Amino acid sequence: MREWAAYSLEEKDGRTALVVTGPLLISTIGALDRELRAFEGEVDTVDLSQSGAIDTVGAWTLLRFAREKKAEVTGAGKQAQRLLKAVEEAESSADIEPRRARLRLRVPETVGRYVIAFGHESRNMIGFAGHIIVSWLGMMRHPSRIRMKAVVRQFELVGVSALGIIGLMSFLIGIVIAQQGAAQLEQFGAEIYTINLTGRLSLRELGVLMTAIMVAGRSGSSFAAQIGTMKLTEEVDAMRTIGVSPMEALVIPRVAAAVLMMPLLGFYSAVLSIIGGAFIAMLTLDIPFVTFLRRIQEVVPLFDVWVGLIKAPVFGLIIALTGCYQGMQVKGDSEQVGLRTTMAVVQAIFLVIVLDAFFAVFFTEVGWG
Repeated sequence: MREWAAYSLEEKDGRTALVVTGPLLISTIGALDRELRAFEGEVDTVDLSQSGAIDTVGAWTLLRFAREKKAEVTGAGKQAQRLLKAVEEAESSADIEPRRARLRLRVPETVGRYVIAFGHESRNMIGFAGHIIVSWLGMMRHPSRIRMKAVVRQFELVGVSALGIIGLMSFLIGIVIAQQGAAQLEQFGAEIYTINLTGRLSLRELGVLMTAIMVAGRSGSSFAAQIGTMKLTEEVDAMRTIGVSPMEALVIPRVAAAVLMMPLLGFYSAVLSIIGGAFIAMLTLDIPFVTFLRRIQEVVPLFDVWVGLIKAPVFGLIIALTGCYQGMQVKGDSEQVGLRTTMAVVQAIFLVIVLDAFFAVFFTEVGWG
């Protein structure tokens, strides 16, 4: 049966002593701690001569009580004395949490910290991209090192498996574009231009952009989580030990799949978006489905298709690069996997939107606006 710590009061030479009995361990001191916190009397000494084993929690509990009552601790054995001294010396009067600086100082400090972190991440990511290029050139010189089965497997995961969700999303986006566009153009009697709006937006911008966001959330996060878990379980180190390059086995197949599949997924998304627009136009604007599709061929210039196809592989490269980079940065504990996966998705979506804005300005300047 477990013995619990307890106390009793004794009068010795006109002084009140609190005599502690039993083991002063974390598993036995709970009741005594509550009683000492509620104790309202005065004591002169805390007598440990009848106590048993003691640990850090027991020592800290008695020291706190003795300090509050300004009492002297007596009767402690050599081991208890060493522990009490160590706990007393380790005590600090500093705040548990540092005081927050004033707002006018805290905001610039936080911004500066983020700027420095962004610079370090950018430098490391550029170095990672250079490593990919060097590995790719080495594989081109020795084609037997290309892992076609891994590449085909990533084609399936990045492209084929995503057709359903991307198709549904694009179809619904096409419905929204056509419905909202028609509602606004109707005020000017220009409902027919809903076809122009749906076609150009789908092929030039939203088709590839929404596909990139979906791939970033679906495949980019998968890249980071898979590689991060392998890094955490030391599978990546094991591959290096047996002479297998993680870049060639893990990173390049994913990058190749994302770069090659994004144009196909982007065009597929744009087509489904146009079909969604044609569907809602047939129901609400009385525009025949086939007429809508034929009109698309007349009003959408061919360079709009090329704009989407040019942007798609760049977006795919950014998504794969950020996902694989963040996965390779995992170290320490499993929490890092979730953190790096989140960072991969956020960075990929941010960079895709920034590049899309750059492409919009660039193509306008070269006359493809």
